[in-house]
Formats: sequence, structure tokens, C-alpha cells
Amino acid sequence: MTAITVLRAVDYPRMPWKNGGGSTEEITRDAGVGLDGFGWRLSIADIEASGGFSVFAGYQRIITVLQGAGMTLDVDGQTSRELLPSDPFAFSGDSTVSCTLLDGPIRDFNLIYAPQRYSARLQWLDVRLPQRLFSSANTLLLFSVAEQVAVGIGNSPWEMLGKHDCLQVDNNQGLLEIELQAPSASRCCVIELSEITS
Repeated sequence: MTAITVLRAVDYPRMPWKNGGGSTEEITRDAGVGLDGFGWRLSIADIEASGGFSVFAGYQRIITVLQGAGMTLDVDGQTSRELLPSDPFAFSGDSTVSCTLLDGPIRDFNLIYAPQRYSARLQWLDVRLPQRLFSSANTLLLFSVAEQVAVGIGNSPWEMLGKHDCLQVDNNQGLLEIELQAPSASRCCVIELSEITS
């Protein structure tokens, strides 16, 4: 049966980075404890200074700057474009990665998933007018960077998300209709995750 959970930013647990270089607020994950055993994980990281990233062997990563001027990444010796707010960038968790901040500390938004276990799609939407979309993904995550976004899921009651709140839909077995509404121009990230069955 489809399950809908609203996760509030004030409740996200904070944990140290794998390499000890910073801290992360964990939004949600599919399984596991600490930094092990998950198939996918969603989090917000605070980066105070330029430096190295943790290695997550066997995972794919998609990172998006939430707050601050932005950064560039060095991924296995290749420098990325300038990553500005709401501009996602994907790279392998196996890679050697370091960041250079453009102008001071930033916060970023991270999806890490095991591509041999899950297929994933991430997109940022501008919610200026009501948006309607459809998804057949097993798990759907809606993350708000706005002060207020209303989310309608199928025939369920509407849910209201505040800044950095996340709505999680699990065990979806069909085509799900999602509607987003906001009182002013805002952005929302939609993440679709489906288990890969052999």
C-alpha cells in the first residue's frame, strides 16, 4: 500500500562526514545505519571550506548547491563547471573529489544511490503556476527550497511543505498523480527511485 510521510527540516539528524571534514543533516534513506547499508540516501551538507569529499565506492552521486555562492569540483583531476544554486551535478562515488568554494561557505543537497540496485531521476522544478506531473517510481521524494509549497498526491489530503521539508512516497505500484502549488515563485526538487529487478 502506498505510504506518504512528511519529513520536517527541524527533525533531520546531524552526523559527521565519513572523512571527518564537515557535517551532514540526513533527510531520509531506504535502509542501513550510519554510513553503511543504504541503497539510497538524501542529505544536506554544510561545507565551510574548500577540501576533499568522502569516497562512497559503488554509489552514484548527484549534488546541488542550496545556499551560498557555489563551488567547482575536481573529479579525478577534471574541473567541473561552476556549480551555482539549483544546478545539479552527477559524479561517481568511487571518484577522488575535492571542492573549491567560489565565495564562502555553502550548503548542498545530495542524493547518493547504488545504481546496480536503483534507477534514479532528479529534476528541479520552478513552481510559479500549479504543476502537475505523473510518476510510476516505487519511491518519490519531493524536497522544497521554498517557504511554502502545497503538494497533492493522488486522492490523499494536501500536504504543506516548508523550507527544506521533504515529502516521501513509498511502495507506489501504479501511475501516481502529483500536483504542486506555491503562493509565489519557488523551486522544488523531484526525485524518482525504482528498484532494479533482475
